[in-house]
Amino acid sequence: MDFKVENTAPNTSARAGLITTDHGTIETPIFMPVGTVGTVKGVHMHELADDIRAQIILGNTYHLYLRPGMDIIERAGGLHKFNGWNRPILTDSGGFQVFSLSANRKLTEEGAYFRSHIDGSKHLFTPEKVVDIQRSIGSDIMMALDECPPGTAERQYARKSLDLTLRWMERGWKHFCNTEPRYGHKQAWFPIVQGVTYADLRRESAQRVAELGADGNAIGGLAVGEPPEVMYEMIEVVNEILPADKPRYLMGVGTPVNILEAIDRGVDMMDCVMPTRNGRNGMLFMPEGTMNMRNRKWADDFSPIWADGPVSVDREYSRAYLRHLFVSDELLAMQIASIHNLGFYLWLVRQARKHIQDGDFKAWKTMMVNNMSKRL
Repeated sequence: MDFKVENTAPNTSARAGLITTDHGTIETPIFMPVGTVGTVKGVHMHELADDIRAQIILGNTYHLYLRPGMDIIERAGGLHKFNGWNRPILTDSGGFQVFSLSANRKLTEEGAYFRSHIDGSKHLFTPEKVVDIQRSIGSDIMMALDECPPGTAERQYARKSLDLTLRWMERGWKHFCNTEPRYGHKQAWFPIVQGVTYADLRRESAQRVAELGADGNAIGGLAVGEPPEVMYEMIEVVNEILPADKPRYLMGVGTPVNILEAIDRGVDMMDCVMPTRNGRNGMLFMPEGTMNMRNRKWADDFSPIWADGPVSVDREYSRAYLRHLFVSDELLAMQIASIHNLGFYLWLVRQARKHIQDGDFKAWKTMMVNNMSKRL
């Protein structure tokens, strides 16, 4: 994997770059739609590629490992062939999902024991095993196994958790370097910075991560309960240390405003379930703010969802019709809203890239943050 910074924005840490993988080039900053079980909910692959213009999507190691299982994915020739997506794929390590199963998991030096949410069967994720699983999946970018503590964790727990994550990181990196891809394309491995909201722990973690010299680096454990201002502070602390010539991936973030603030602070890659999850519940993101499509005010608004919108559903359907679908509990409502929101998120990062290149990102970002904080 190769990364090149092409432009930087005055008075910010924002940058526009290119990530090159064997499955294609990714223009950064980039938002990555979440396809947990090998699919972005309610969206066809051709819609993701041609209409939404996604350049990379995510898969989830925990969910794919449990279902359909590695035997099926290996026999298919990897996740790209299994789901028909021929552009880059990133997989997380499954750590966040395992650690969210607080009543059904146990952490040890060896790894994380957990019980399947599907059938209760017992499993073990070690740093080495999650590398092997992601080799079987065939993702272009794979993630290290880490522990993701809550944003309100006390310092003693944060210290202990970080130490475990760092030891796991070293084991995962060693195993990655001693194994080979399965399907003929190169794979990258990203370590993850942790440390909750303690600046000194974040700095220590970022330094250890940077020293590995991996193809890229990730920032985890944010947007998990801490105030947005604290999240932004931690991003700044970490990005002062993470190397500028490697892509920086902020995991699981977030709202459109979060994304712009992260880009401002030097983040290149982001993902979140928010555009599809909120879309399924009737919330649409727009350049002027957010719309609740169940509100009565849209019942006789026959204008397009977004007249100048980047995806076809924005122009094909009216706001009144979409509201009708939502109040009638029609599945099409969730599909339209998901496509719209993903289209908006990808439009947003394309606009951010353009304004970085044009040199006026700071002024544009300030305007957009003000607009998108409103409810329409």
